[in-house]
Amino acid sequence: MKSPRRTSAQRLATQAMELTLATPQVMAHRLTRMAMAGPLPSARDQREFKLMGQEKVQAFQQSWAAMWMQALATPMQPAKVLAAGMAPVHTKAVANARRLGKAKPR
Repeated sequence: MKSPRRTSAQRLATQAMELTLATPQVMAHRLTRMAMAGPLPSARDQREFKLMGQEKVQAFQQSWAAMWMQALATPMQPAKVLAAGMAPVHTKAVANARRLGKAKPR
C-alpha cells in the first residue's frame, strides 16, 4: 500500500520541528568552540567560524529565491511558500547538527 503524500503544512511542521531541535545543538557546539578557541583560534576554528557566516548568507539567498519561485508557481498557498523558504535553512541546520555532532572538540 502506498503511503499518502504529505501536505505542505505537514512538511512545514516537520521542518520546523527538526529545525527547532538542530538549531540549539549547532549553537551550543559553535559557542563552546568559540569559548575554547579564545583570542587565538586555530586554522580549523577559523575555517568553521568563516563557514558560519557564509552558510547563513547562502541559505538566506536560497530561501528567498525558493519562496519567490514557489509564490509564482502556487499563488495563494502560503504553506507551500513557507515550506519552500524554510527548506534551505532546514537542510543546512540539520546537516550541521549531524556534522558537528561527530566532530571532536579541540
